[in-house]
Amino acid sequence: MTTGPLFAEEGAGGGGLFSINPGLIIWTWVIFLLLLFVLRKWAWGPILGALEAREKRIQQALEGAAREREEAGRLLKQQRQLLDQSREQAQHILADSRKAAERLHWELLDEGRAQKEQIVARAKDEIERERDQAIETLRRETVDLSIAAAGRVLQKNLDAEDNRRLVEEYLERLAVERGKAS
Repeated sequence: MTTGPLFAEEGAGGGGLFSINPGLIIWTWVIFLLLLFVLRKWAWGPILGALEAREKRIQQALEGAAREREEAGRLLKQQRQLLDQSREQAQHILADSRKAAERLHWELLDEGRAQKEQIVARAKDEIERERDQAIETLRRETVDLSIAAAGRVLQKNLDAEDNRRLVEEYLERLAVERGKAS
């Protein structure tokens, strides 16, 4: 409470609260400049250094993030290219497999046809041989029967070799005449 009358005494002497005191202004400037010098000497440098360091770290982090984003984009592009190449290779492999399967299918069909033709040809050859054997056997029996019949008719028996030769010549003439008639 004693402070109240003190202010009242000072205010009574001259000008009040808004009065200009030149000594106070000088001391305010001196203290301000001294404080500015001290802050600049010991505080301003570290504060600015810390701000600059922080700014550099932020800038480096941004640049690093940009580089990493570019790297991620490049890797993504590379992965997409590899994926596309893999898809193409898979399609080529499938196409080649289909072609190989189709080629194998036709090869097996051709091989089956060739085997069938060989079997048919062998069967025809076998039939032809058996037919020729049957004809030859029939011819011999016919010759023997003809000789026996001719011998009985003539009551004379020619030599067996002559008889056989005569009948074979006759049968050959018949075969030639049949061939001409066809």
